[in-house]
Amino acid sequence: MRPHTEDRRSATEDRLRTALAARAALVTHHDLRPDAPPQGRSWGVRRARRIALTALGAAAAVAAGLLILLPGSPLDPAPAPPAHSPGIDERPPPTPPYPAGPSGTDPRVITRP
Repeated sequence: MRPHTEDRRSATEDRLRTALAARAALVTHHDLRPDAPPQGRSWGVRRARRIALTALGAAAAVAAGLLILLPGSPLDPAPAPPAHSPGIDERPPPTPPYPAGPSGTDPRVITRP
């Protein structure tokens, strides 16, 4: 006959607990000393790359600012030339063939009898 499933689990848990407790008893305060400090290069590749990219970004920002703010920059438009005076026509205006004064036969004037 097979033992009940819960009984089997509790027996396994008890065995695991006692094994872990025995293993934990083997560890002493001498085993828990702090690690030695890291040795080798103090500057990592990532740190050097980060500083280089920051410096390049700052240089690009300064260059862009100088291009915009300095006179004669490519973004500064050239001044427009002055406007030319309009040409003056020396010919007099044409005279109409009819008289310029009012006449009695003006079709626009309505007279009442």
